[in-house]
Amino acid sequence: MRKALRWLLALVVLIGTLSTAGAASAAAADTDIKDRLLAIPGMSLIEEKPYPGYRFFVLNYTQPIDHRHPSKGTFQQRITVLHKDVSRPTVFYTSGYNVSTTPGRREPTQIVDGNQVSMEYRFFTPSRPAPADWSKLDIWQAASDQHRIHEALKPVYGQRWLATGGSKGGMTATYYERFYPHDMDGVVAYVAPNDVVNDEDSAYDRFFASVGTKECRDRLQAVQREALVRRESLKRKYEQFAATGGYTFTTIGGLDRAYEAVVLDYVWGFWQYSLLSDCTKVPADAAHATDQQIWDSVDTISGFSAYTDQGLETYTPYYYQAGTQLGAPTIDFPYIEKKLIRYGYQPPRNFVPRSIPMRFQPWAMRDVDTWVRHHARHMLFVYGQNDPWGAERFRLGTGAKDSYVFTAPGLNHGANVAGLVAEEKTLSTARILDWAGVASATVRNDPSAARPLARYDARLDRRDMEREPALRP
Repeated sequence: MRKALRWLLALVVLIGTLSTAGAASAAAADTDIKDRLLAIPGMSLIEEKPYPGYRFFVLNYTQPIDHRHPSKGTFQQRITVLHKDVSRPTVFYTSGYNVSTTPGRREPTQIVDGNQVSMEYRFFTPSRPAPADWSKLDIWQAASDQHRIHEALKPVYGQRWLATGGSKGGMTATYYERFYPHDMDGVVAYVAPNDVVNDEDSAYDRFFASVGTKECRDRLQAVQREALVRRESLKRKYEQFAATGGYTFTTIGGLDRAYEAVVLDYVWGFWQYSLLSDCTKVPADAAHATDQQIWDSVDTISGFSAYTDQGLETYTPYYYQAGTQLGAPTIDFPYIEKKLIRYGYQPPRNFVPRSIPMRFQPWAMRDVDTWVRHHARHMLFVYGQNDPWGAERFRLGTGAKDSYVFTAPGLNHGANVAGLVAEEKTLSTARILDWAGVASATVRNDPSAARPLARYDARLDRRDMEREPALRP
């Protein structure tokens, strides 16, 4: 009798608990999504922008400056939420730079027809602690930012999550997976460089010796060389350009250094952002081109404002990371006489104010590379055949499971799943759908049947890369 009473009492308690949980769940479902987001401790609203079929929020989230010592101060980190429905999967995106406050949908978000959370990378303004302790800008701290955001939003968006990003954002998604491998259900990393040994960059030289066609390479190299031959006359144009625009050159150490840096970026910048078909826009006879034609071609591809103080300022956090953990490429110019090159590819230290201390950590990228080779799970890396940054890329080892590295033929730094050959495109789409938990039985049995679940939206979907000046991934 006593056992029966205890069983009955336990049953009553269980029913009461389930009823309470059910009521709480129902109440949460009935609460407006904005209220649910703002109920998260540390979350505040900057603005909401309308978009048909979605809710789009620009938010601030309170983060520790140092995740190892949370009591030592906080800063406000911008994030955005493109809300579809809490019953849909969520894609966690970062460019590795500033966050866009305009509604946009990345390719995996369209494929899974899901929500999208986008994060501004720490130390990109306004998501910068004040005062800025630059030693707290590293890949683990940034991955920990993502981890805390995921932990905060997971109770709201309870379905599966995928991480994604392009270029530095693809690197960021990979580092996040390395440090918090249990957060995401899959990773789609686009055109993510992987500079394992910073001082060994011969892969880039091999790339530039064979990319595209000889005719196109010859055109580009001739313009680049001619810009150095005409250094003095074109520098006078640069001085006028700087005076008109109010540009200064304190960080890099002078206009001459900035001029050469822009010119040496020219060939790299073309292949990063242009297609082989764009070679027709490059002056065919550089030796007989006017100064204005040489200037215009270099400015269009490299951008003469890139190495001014004003151009560098926005990207100080990137150059700091390149000089402390990520590494930076150095290439040779065998087709240009040595006497024409005074500085060569300059190190990231030259692009960061001297008041910010920097020390390179060669073990950081080796650690990530080793982890990916041996532990990658549900990871997809997409590269462009003609993208210089893909010369040093992530590769998979025997320990990787359900992970892939694909190359889109003829594409550049904007390579994506849609640009892969048919078999790889459908396989990638099928794996993304499966990782997100929304693959149909048909797709699971036949990957060739895989298609994005949401229709393409010309305003919302971003097919091109977010253009940065050359030599910034």
